[in-house]
Amino acid sequence: MTQTDTIISTAPAGFDDWRLFEGVRTRRVLAFAVDYALVILLVALAVPVVGLLGVVTFGIAWLLYAVLAPLAALSYIAWTVGGPEQATLGMRMAGIRLVRYDGQPIDWMTAIVHAVLFWAANVILTPFIVLVALFTRHKRLLHDLALGTTVVRTERFLAVA
Repeated sequence: MTQTDTIISTAPAGFDDWRLFEGVRTRRVLAFAVDYALVILLVALAVPVVGLLGVVTFGIAWLLYAVLAPLAALSYIAWTVGGPEQATLGMRMAGIRLVRYDGQPIDWMTAIVHAVLFWAANVILTPFIVLVALFTRHKRLLHDLALGTTVVRTERFLAVA
């Protein structure tokens, strides 16, 4: 068991280590940009596949274009955040991961609900949802508060105290 796992497994009292949250807001923005680009790449790769499927199915598969972007994004989130690393590729690059306050691992359904709540809040509040992190403990956003999750730095990126 690593130091970070020990800290996280004693949540929420274990979240008192300030190093877990240092620079998390900036890292979340960076991770979002990387993940957004990766989802766009996934969609761009899927477009010709759906096009060919549409030819084979006499146009029926072309109906997938309507749900292609959300399907690609939610699949990516479920596979990465719902996986053992509990982080998307962008989050891994930024040295952060999503954790639950009760210490349980993030499953694929929680990961999908987390993403859907983020986008719903983004539609309603525009990018101002990021301002919530300025006023909440552990730099949490609205969807984090709703689901009992938070984003922490991974051990290899923790600052040396």
